[in-house]
Amino acid sequence: MMNSKMNPKVDEFISKAKRWRAEYEQLRKNVLDCELTEEFKWMHPCYTFESRNIVLIHGFKEYCALLFHKGALLQDAYGILIQQTENVQAARQIRFTNVQEIIEMETVLKAYIYEAVEVEKAGLKVNFKNTTDFAIPEEFQNKFGEMPDLKSAFEALTPGRQRAYIHYFSEPKQSKTRESRVEKCVKQILAGKGLDD
Repeated sequence: MMNSKMNPKVDEFISKAKRWRAEYEQLRKNVLDCELTEEFKWMHPCYTFESRNIVLIHGFKEYCALLFHKGALLQDAYGILIQQTENVQAARQIRFTNVQEIIEMETVLKAYIYEAVEVEKAGLKVNFKNTTDFAIPEEFQNKFGEMPDLKSAFEALTPGRQRAYIHYFSEPKQSKTRESRVEKCVKQILAGKGLDD
């Protein structure tokens, strides 16, 4: 691993890590061995090929992971890729709970990284579901009936913003909570803003 490839923001990220520091360092070494460019995006180490995202290193309470941005397009010869949630369409993770797992899987990880680079070189794209493929919660549909301008404003949002709202409104198990979420977001939708804007 050549130091010239190392991004100081990633150095800082790893040095501040309270958990997974050794794992991050090992993942970083493996990824940099694959000749990717180290960047810092979304507050995490991100590795690119010709400015296209390939993998991201991130950690959670129970595990740390190598996230492949277009993991859904990889062959997954070893059956180790995990879809983080049912709503994630493109990305897939390989999860770790200790540094020894990463060391033992080095050859496999590099094979997956090289395959991800080939996916980018080939220009392959993930076929995302259309927003219309997602069920709109009943509580949100009812609000459309009460406020036709809300439906128009929602349809004017970008597909990504529409999906974010649909997922957010669909998450709660109780109708009352779904209704509350819809109510809280009405003004934001009417203003043409996304959930996180």
